Amino acid sequence: MSNGSSISEFLLLAFADRRELQLLHFWLFLGISLAALLGNGLIITAIACDHHLHTPMYFFLLNLSLLNLGSISTTLPKAMANSLWDNRHISYLGCAAQLFFFLLFISAEYFLLTIMSYDRYVAICKPLHYGTLLGSRACVHMAAAAWGSGFLYSLLHTANTFSLPLCHGNTLEQFFCEIPHILKRSCSHSYHREAGFIMFSVSLCFGCFVFIVVSYVQIFRAVLRIPSEQGRHKAFSTCLPHLAVVSLFVSTAMVAHLKPPSISSPSLDLVVSFLYSVVPPAVNPLIYSMRNQEIKDKYKLHHPIAS
Repeated sequence: MSNGSSISEFLLLAFADRRELQLLHFWLFLGISLAALLGNGLIITAIACDHHLHTPMYFFLLNLSLLNLGSISTTLPKAMANSLWDNRHISYLGCAAQLFFFLLFISAEYFLLTIMSYDRYVAICKPLHYGTLLGSRACVHMAAAAWGSGFLYSLLHTANTFSLPLCHGNTLEQFFCEIPHILKRSCSHSYHREAGFIMFSVSLCFGCFVFIVVSYVQIFRAVLRIPSEQGRHKAFSTCLPHLAVVSLFVSTAMVAHLKPPSISSPSLDLVVSFLYSVVPPAVNPLIYSMRNQEIKDKYKLHHPIAS
């Protein structure tokens, strides 16, 4: 194969070869999808319908739930279909579309998590200026910037990746179309063009990570200065869900992309990519629901013991 135009489809990596395991994977994926749909759907409905939750923190949480639904809906349906019908094929355009939407949702989510750390910083470190710095118009602009940046990043990355000539077959050692595995199929002389863009991506992600870390250093310093234990607990309780979500997102992504090549294998790559692409969108609603009293109260998740 001389270039991408001669490829009409890619072959994805199957989760299992035995029919019984394929069906088991299908039901597992279906359960995870329904759990993510239910969890994120409940958060979206609660925030949209309860005017008490029309605050910047919950507005960003609503956007995060939408991004979670988008990212998990990009990868799991195809994996479910392949497991159900014992199929590994995905069309060239289907692969490009899957990569585009996955990058859109995952990058916009990371940008949004960065914005949410700023929201917590202002709420705790500059409470008197919270209404000014995070008014409704500013929140809409920030959320739009996260979505728009994700769209632009995804468009450029996808176009650059699929413009590379492919010389090493069409088999992707992954259950969805992921950039590192597509690059392995590219011709060696064309790889360096994408490598520059990857370095830019790493720098951008590192910049966001540093911003989040610095924000939380300032937050923890401010919280520790609060005289009352109840005040410190209340301040921490508003930050812990976001911090847990960021930690889950960053840790799984780092393991997936920064693990040493010496321990890499198709099975390990499959499991690690599943962890960072599927687990966070399904677990995030649980994290916020368990740690957020307003959402628990909305859906009667907190049942005080009757005396």
